[in-house]
Amino acid sequence: MALINPHINFNGNAEEAFNFYRSVFGGEFAMILRFKDMASSEFSAAEKDADKIMHIALPIGKNILMANDIPERMGRVNENENRSKIAISAESREEADKLFNGLSAGGSIEMPIGDSPWGSYFGMFRDKFGIEWMVDYDPKYNGQV
Repeated sequence: MALINPHINFNGNAEEAFNFYRSVFGGEFAMILRFKDMASSEFSAAEKDADKIMHIALPIGKNILMANDIPERMGRVNENENRSKIAISAESREEADKLFNGLSAGGSIEMPIGDSPWGSYFGMFRDKFGIEWMVDYDPKYNGQV
């Protein structure tokens, strides 16, 4: 079965955000590539963007959360965009609480985590970097949704 690996664009704070995500999920980065590492290619960036993240990857279970910073020449990411969310299927209520509480720290909660009308344990929030998340635990699927 194919895996879905979310990719997020940031306005210069991808490294800060991913250090925060790593503090919640654990693990180590599979890759950190900066624009300055991409000399003589269409991906190279201005000197002021040289230390920004061209690609970063954090394995989470069998999936990989990935991101990059958008170079200034390409404009800014709309940090209030709300067309998509990253959905996490936890393997237990305890894991759901840990992830919800950790990732939502400093952010804004849209729906507190709790029992949902459809029978799962569910919550939604926007983290302190403006990224929207949904955390769900459904004992019928045990984290396999």
